Amino acid sequence: MSFFSFGQSAEIDIVLKDAETRKKVEHKTEDGKKDKYFLLYDGETVSGNVNVTLKNPGKRLEHQGIKMEFIGQIELYYDRGNHHEFVSLVKDLARPGELTQSQTFDFEFTHVEKPYESYTGQNVKLRYFLRATVSRRLNDISKEMDIVVHTLSTYPELNSSIKMEVGIEDCLHIEFEYNKSKYHLKDVIVGKIYFLLVRLKIRHMEIDIIKRETTGTGPNVYHENDTIAKYEIMDGAPVRGESIPIRLFLAGYEMTPTMRDINKKYSVRYYLNLVLIDEEERRYFKQQHKYWRLRQEGSGDTVAPSDDTPGQGQTGGYNPTHFAKAQPPHH
Repeated sequence: MSFFSFGQSAEIDIVLKDAETRKKVEHKTEDGKKDKYFLLYDGETVSGNVNVTLKNPGKRLEHQGIKMEFIGQIELYYDRGNHHEFVSLVKDLARPGELTQSQTFDFEFTHVEKPYESYTGQNVKLRYFLRATVSRRLNDISKEMDIVVHTLSTYPELNSSIKMEVGIEDCLHIEFEYNKSKYHLKDVIVGKIYFLLVRLKIRHMEIDIIKRETTGTGPNVYHENDTIAKYEIMDGAPVRGESIPIRLFLAGYEMTPTMRDINKKYSVRYYLNLVLIDEEERRYFKQQHKYWRLRQEGSGDTVAPSDDTPGQGQTGGYNPTHFAKAQPPHH
């Protein structure tokens, strides 16, 4: 590096072409906080400019080239040394040479494939970002800008109600029904529970929404369960023939789309648990249904069963099943 470029450095700023009009959304960071990021979708073009501002006017900056990258990568927290890239695009903005003054470079990535939803979880993170780099012999100058990607779907044409019957043999039989099988995340789950047989002294009943994150493969599989919501259905003993309405508002809960085997690295699924507690503090639960959350442009997110098709008898009919009994809590 010559005497004239000694001590010269620069600041990099990345600006999207439509930054003033593009929507921003909140997204959870690794430390649990929320920041706002520009929102993009699969197939959208990503364009803008890179501003390279010299810190010391009058001194030149020698470089080995200037480039812009668009990267999509998955990071598993137990394997932080390895970043698994599923999208990697590069644009050369300038050949090796020197900068004698601050300069702006345009970039464009046309119809970029963004196949997965941005996600920050307990053990894994999927992120998309732009990275501008001024390459130098000793140390590069770089700047990253994260963006958020949402996946989209069309609203399902078929959205039948779900009716199921569960119970404990000779002790409790319950019929429950939901008004439809698919919901968006701003929707309301409307239904009812009907008690056909009550010989168990029930003290409390609730519905829990459980999120399960699965990372890794084979013997190195990790599961993280997180209770997203607890909805109290009943406090007190029901009687035979009693009907209890359900109205669960989803908008107040933090959820993501269901993610199936994303790049063979992780999955995220949601389960709806029906929980009963008797007078002796014994807990009975039924992992009743899985939900698959899809985004729909302009109308929030959609929720559908995470299985490819509902099980026989789940839609428009009965599916007799049994509660599992959990151990009583230790005091």
